[in-house]
Amino acid sequence: MSFWIINFLTAILSFGIAAVSGKWLVPFLHKIKFGQPIKVKDGPEWHAKKQGTPTMGGFMFIISSVIMTITGYWAYRIQAGLDVTDSETHNAFYRLLSVLIFSLLFGLIGFIDDYTKVARKDNDGLSPIQKIALQTIFGLIFLFTLYKFGNGSTAIDLGFWVSPQLGIFYYIIMIPVIIYLTNAVNLTDGVDGLCGSVTFSAMLIFTVCCAILNYKEISCFTMALAGGCLGFLIWNLNPAKCFMGDTGSMFLGAAVTGVALVLHKHLLLVLVAMVYIIEALSVVIQVSYFKYTKKKTGEGKRIFKMTPIHHHFEMSKWSEYKIVIVFSLTGIIFGILGIVTLLV
Repeated sequence: MSFWIINFLTAILSFGIAAVSGKWLVPFLHKIKFGQPIKVKDGPEWHAKKQGTPTMGGFMFIISSVIMTITGYWAYRIQAGLDVTDSETHNAFYRLLSVLIFSLLFGLIGFIDDYTKVARKDNDGLSPIQKIALQTIFGLIFLFTLYKFGNGSTAIDLGFWVSPQLGIFYYIIMIPVIIYLTNAVNLTDGVDGLCGSVTFSAMLIFTVCCAILNYKEISCFTMALAGGCLGFLIWNLNPAKCFMGDTGSMFLGAAVTGVALVLHKHLLLVLVAMVYIIEALSVVIQVSYFKYTKKKTGEGKRIFKMTPIHHHFEMSKWSEYKIVIVFSLTGIIFGILGIVTLLV
């Protein structure tokens, strides 16, 4: 059995586990009243009808991707007859384990945030300072494991230009990158099916990149997560029967960021994560412009009807399905550009 058949089966089984797990998880979340609190100011007013939809559904793809990543990796290791005494085989395994644990730790941040919201019956969970502190700690741990088990390079690789070795400054730069991108993925989770669809596309793109760069062990994770996201979408497409919550979106944010940093291709990270970057940037632009105009004229003005930008398109009468399709296709286009940068 070839490696890619194993990977395909990994994705299919992950899809099945995520899809079937919703059969008991959604009723369970209903039973314990883990519904999503909704504030009208956080989205269009018609989102109020989504109040009480079960949250923390991200456990569907978290469970499926963890189980199938481990299963897929060991199947690949046996099929390939890898030498367990070889140092590179060990390093490859620990890189995979690092990405998996990194994603789980960020999922834990999201779980604490979700649980706090549900317990308080409010849409405010952890404070920004608490989130950033935890993200910084977990980010530093992850970067240390990459230094230990990766190639040790501290250069920023933009494809057309590779920086000199930056030493400790590389890690100082990467921490804000991790914080920005993981929270950008979190912001993308504002329309039924959007974050799951965009991340499904991103994981497929990363799988191709892993093949090109010969990071087969990491592709076990990207395929497992792609399958898990697809299984979750059965429950999350409009009208959503369940939300992934911060538990899921923070896990996905760390997964996207972690995979790209293991591959050590920073331009690839920017291109594959472009949809998330635009989502977060729209918020930064909106807030900055509002504060600037309020200071200058006494009245704050807005560029977008609402941010993150997917809400702008909602307010412009785009259906949630149209937003999901257009944003996912945009992610695929930029992802293909990312693949091209690896081939030129």
